[in-house]
Amino acid sequence: MDTSLIHNLMAGTVIHPSDYMDFLPRFLINLITTYIIAVKIYYSRRKNRDYLFTMFMFNLVIFIVCYLLSSNEMSIGFAFGLFAVFSILRYRTEQVPIREMTYIFVAISIAVINALGGEAISLTATVFANIVILSFVIYLERNWVQNTLFKNIRYEKIELIKPDRHEELVADLEGRTGLRIRRVEVGDINFLNDTANLTVYYYDPDIDVLDSK
Repeated sequence: MDTSLIHNLMAGTVIHPSDYMDFLPRFLINLITTYIIAVKIYYSRRKNRDYLFTMFMFNLVIFIVCYLLSSNEMSIGFAFGLFAVFSILRYRTEQVPIREMTYIFVAISIAVINALGGEAISLTATVFANIVILSFVIYLERNWVQNTLFKNIRYEKIELIKPDRHEELVADLEGRTGLRIRRVEVGDINFLNDTANLTVYYYDPDIDVLDSK
């Protein structure tokens, strides 16, 4: 990778337009791919701005860090190091659903792929890699995964969270919410207030991938 951009920045010298000839195309490719996956695919289905923010910021920061700190000698080891760190990333404030963790990992992977191409990988190959990842995300969401959304609910009928009363729990939630529930996950239980935090996954046939609404 041509590291003249970072060398000029560190030396305080004048930055020439040629310094951006590699950075800008890769940055645009990275931004467009991340936007489609995060906004057009993920947010159109999940409607969760918190994870949308996380995906964009992780992608942006990792792309810039990888690009500015990479070189031909360290790029492979640097990439594997980032994968090792972020593949085991867990937030301690709340349980992150596996689908959201997967989207975050995809955003991280896209940033690494686009930033560490350099001279060894052409822009054409980089664009092709982005298209492959994007195509698989769209295909899997459309054909292998049902249109499922989720809601976090504080539930007061704590006696229904027992495993042997699961059918009663689902029936009660469907009657109250009018949703077609696929599954229910029980989170924190407060025995003092007799409440439980539930994550309710429900089917929504009106939402499609790349829905522009």
